[in-house]
Amino acid sequence: MSSGVLFIHNNFPGQFRNLATALVARGVRCAAIGSATSPGVQGVRIGRYALDRGSTPGVFPYAVRAEADLIRGANALRIARALKDEGFEPEAIVGHPGWGEMVFLDEVWPNARQVMFSEFFYRAHGLDVDFDTEFHTTTEDVLLTAHAKSAVMALSLASATAIVSPTPFQASALPAVFRPLVRIIHEGVDIEAIRPGPPEPLVLPDGRTILPGTPVITYANNHMEPMRGLHIFARALPRLMDQVPEAQVLVFGQDSAHPYGGLPEGGGTWRELIFRDLQVDPSRLHFMGKTPHETLLAALRLSTAHVYYTYPFVLSWSLVEALASGCYVIGSDTAPLRDAIEDGVNGRLLSFFDPQALSAALIEACRNPEGFNDLRAAARATAVAKFSKRDGTEAWLGLLRELGVEIPNGDLLTPTV
Repeated sequence: MSSGVLFIHNNFPGQFRNLATALVARGVRCAAIGSATSPGVQGVRIGRYALDRGSTPGVFPYAVRAEADLIRGANALRIARALKDEGFEPEAIVGHPGWGEMVFLDEVWPNARQVMFSEFFYRAHGLDVDFDTEFHTTTEDVLLTAHAKSAVMALSLASATAIVSPTPFQASALPAVFRPLVRIIHEGVDIEAIRPGPPEPLVLPDGRTILPGTPVITYANNHMEPMRGLHIFARALPRLMDQVPEAQVLVFGQDSAHPYGGLPEGGGTWRELIFRDLQVDPSRLHFMGKTPHETLLAALRLSTAHVYYTYPFVLSWSLVEALASGCYVIGSDTAPLRDAIEDGVNGRLLSFFDPQALSAALIEACRNPEGFNDLRAAARATAVAKFSKRDGTEAWLGLLRELGVEIPNGDLLTPTV
C-alpha cells in the first residue's frame, strides 16, 4: 500500500501549485482529482472527471448550487475509489471544498487527515452580497440564494482536520464553529521574480509606446466588473485625465461571461455599461485585455499609482503582485485590503464609494510621484513579510508534517527585499 498526499481542486492545481511542486521535488507521492479542464502539475497523477449530467430541470431554486456540488462530489468519489483500488492511501487530503468534490471522501479514506482551503464562505450579510446595491437589488431571493450557496461546503468542512485560509478576513467569513481549526497561510507570489526594477518603455496593443517618466495609472480587474470597483475607478478618470493631460491609464482584464457578481440586468458587459457615457480621452485610456503576465509586471514597474478596489471578497493576486513590485497602491478601505495595507504606511485606503477621493489621490500621485517612495518601499517590505511564496510553501509543509505526513527537508530560496 502506498501513501502520499491527494489534492482536490476543481481546476487543479489552483492555489496548490507551489505546494504540489514542493512535495514532488521532495519525493512525496502525490495524486489529484479535478475537473476535465484542470491543467495539472508535472509529477502529479491527476484523475479528471467529466460531468455525467447537469442540474435537474425545475429543481428547487435554492438547491441548484447544492445539487451541482453533490454531482461533482459523486464524480470525484468514483475517481477516489479507482485510486484506492490501485493501492493509493493518502496520509492527507489537501483540497478546496468550494465546488463539492470533497464531500464524500470520508467514504473512501475515513482515516486520512483532510486539510481544506477556505477561500471564501458565502454569506447573505456583511460580505459581498449586500455591500453595493447600485446595480443589483438585494431581495430576499438573493439573500436566501447566498445562504444556500455554502451548504455543501459546510458539509465538507465538517470533515476537516485543519482549515487553511489565505488572509484573516477570508478566515473570518467562516462560521464560528470552524474557526478553531484555521491556519492563516497565503500561498504567496514569487517575490524574487516579482520585484521593483527600472521602468522600461511599454508597447501598447495599438503599437504606441509609453516611456518611463510618463504618469501611468494601472488597474487590474480580471472579469471587468463592479465587484472589483470598476464603476468607481471609471468615475475617477474624467477629473484625473482633465487635470493631468499627460496621464496614461492602463486597464488589465477582459469582459467575462461569468463575472463573480453576475452580468448587468440589461444585457451587454459591465465595461460597456460603465464606460458608455464616460467623458475621457480614449487615446489615453488603454484596455489591455488579457495580456501575458510579463506585460502586467512591466506595467506595474512603470506605474505611478496602482488602483485596487474590492467588495468584501477574496483578495486578488494582482494586489499582492503590485505590492511585491513596489507600487504605490491606492485601495478601497474594505476588509480584504486591511489585511495587506495600512493607510499612509504602505499605501492608501479610501472610501469605496467616493470616486472624487480616488481622483484626488491619483492627481496627487501624478503631480508628486517622488513623494510616495516611502510607501512604495513599505509595500515591497509587506509583500516580503506576508506574501512570500517561499514562506507560504514552508507553512503548508509544516502543517502537513504536524499532521503526520513524512516530508523530507528541502532547500528553498530565501527572499530578499
